[in-house]
Amino acid sequence: MPFQMEHAMETMMFTFHKFAGDKGYLTKEDLQVLMEKEFAGCLKNQKDPLTMDKIMKDLNQCRDVKVGFQSCFSLIAGLNIACNDYFVVHMKQKRKK
Repeated sequence: MPFQMEHAMETMMFTFHKFAGDKGYLTKEDLQVLMEKEFAGCLKNQKDPLTMDKIMKDLNQCRDVKVGFQSCFSLIAGLNIACNDYFVVHMKQKRKK
């Protein structure tokens, strides 16, 4: 049985390839579906209709409208860091009460 972090890594790889399919990369549409299904909580408060365009632009520096695993993982890592930062602040506030 894999450890929790190994399981998390396996889940990220499996999820990427599930949405990328045989082509091995995500299109803007693939990324949008992945984000809507896997990060619904993160996106529910987004009021900017251009959020996905901004994410794609940031991830896709070579402008070929393809997001590979490394870029997708960078996005997930960034989201994880942001969530951790929020968690740490929230936990400190909770301890003060």
